[in-house]
Amino acid sequence: MSKAVVSSLYDSDTFKMACRQFDQAADAINLPEEIRDRTKYPRRCVAVALPIKRDNGSVTVFEGYRVQHNLSTGPAKGGIRFHQDVTIGEVAALAMWMSWKCSLVGLPYGGAKGGVIVNPGLLSEGELERLSRRYMQELIPFIGPHVDVPAPDVGTNEKVMGWMMDTYSNHIGYNSPAIVTGKPLSLGGSQGRREATGAGVAYLVQRYLEDMKIPVTQATVAIQGFGNVGGETALALAAAGAKIIALSDYTGGVFNAGGIDVKKALEYVKYQRTLKDFHGGDPITNEQLLTLPCTVLIPAALERVITPENAPRLQCRLLAEAANGPTTNAADKIIEERGDIEVIPDVLCNAGGVIVSYFEWLQNLQNFYWDREDVMQKLFALLDKARDSVEYQKRKFKFGRRLAALTLGIQRVTDAKQSRGLFP
Repeated sequence: MSKAVVSSLYDSDTFKMACRQFDQAADAINLPEEIRDRTKYPRRCVAVALPIKRDNGSVTVFEGYRVQHNLSTGPAKGGIRFHQDVTIGEVAALAMWMSWKCSLVGLPYGGAKGGVIVNPGLLSEGELERLSRRYMQELIPFIGPHVDVPAPDVGTNEKVMGWMMDTYSNHIGYNSPAIVTGKPLSLGGSQGRREATGAGVAYLVQRYLEDMKIPVTQATVAIQGFGNVGGETALALAAAGAKIIALSDYTGGVFNAGGIDVKKALEYVKYQRTLKDFHGGDPITNEQLLTLPCTVLIPAALERVITPENAPRLQCRLLAEAANGPTTNAADKIIEERGDIEVIPDVLCNAGGVIVSYFEWLQNLQNFYWDREDVMQKLFALLDKARDSVEYQKRKFKFGRRLAALTLGIQRVTDAKQSRGLFP
């Protein structure tokens, strides 16, 4: 009975996809039935109404969520997404993936995620600040530096995190930088945090290209999604000598076989806010970008963009999942059966962000701050350790790389739950 209630609450294609991934991994490691639902379903979810006064004097009520998937391994950790298509099911799936990701890379966190149904591009800066502060105010009974530590995600940034930290600090009566990560440096943010996810993606791409005996200087790269993660990934790979041949955002994309000037594209987006009408190459659609001939394809936008329809037409050698859940279960099966594409699964590929969030949280708690070189060195060391464990699991059990990563993450969470027992 409880299973049906949970399933209906989070009913969405994305949550079903995450559950199917869990079931496959649980079967592969023979997870006992009595622990499965405890490990699969979120521990807690909060839905909040967020009334804010608009600049014209009217009041709009937005809807927001926070899902805490697992609290057995430490405080919950996960981003806050401001997007018009947010659903509680999507947020729950993202929280679940965060649990496996944190566990996989050895962080003392459980997974969480938050979201508000809003197009932040349609808000003034004052309206965005009021919405950000109201959301944090509503969450205060459920979060804290040792309970749940939010971070930025799609549609939010370090400025939003600064407002949220200030709101929480004002409520409790003293400065509490450890309540959120991804803050401005002036408020206790970490060196390297803004570029951490993209830098981690680029680092792992280079490591896997080495394994494939492909020099990075001969690699061509197509990136769907040119926000923080896609932009930083493009910059890092271009600096390493790769040729970025395609970029896109929700307005469309640009293709240039000779290579796109990434810095010029970033400068354009800084002022225009989108890639629309950027003259660095020929216009292409997001769907066309996914099936371009390239060495590395990097989906860095939203989930479920690689589908059974386009999976047979992918022409990359390496698929690096910078976004969360970009490949559907059916598409994953097609890619595995093809056997000609190496995949860096999302729970490993984009873990750089939460790793450096963890470093930021540690620095806040200790009031002792590291320089950028220290941060990046520690980041790459943890990514190497996680990558090695995934490759060992893959070889040992003859799993695909995604299944290897998921089974490691899920097993570690399960071990923690079983060690703690069931509170009466």
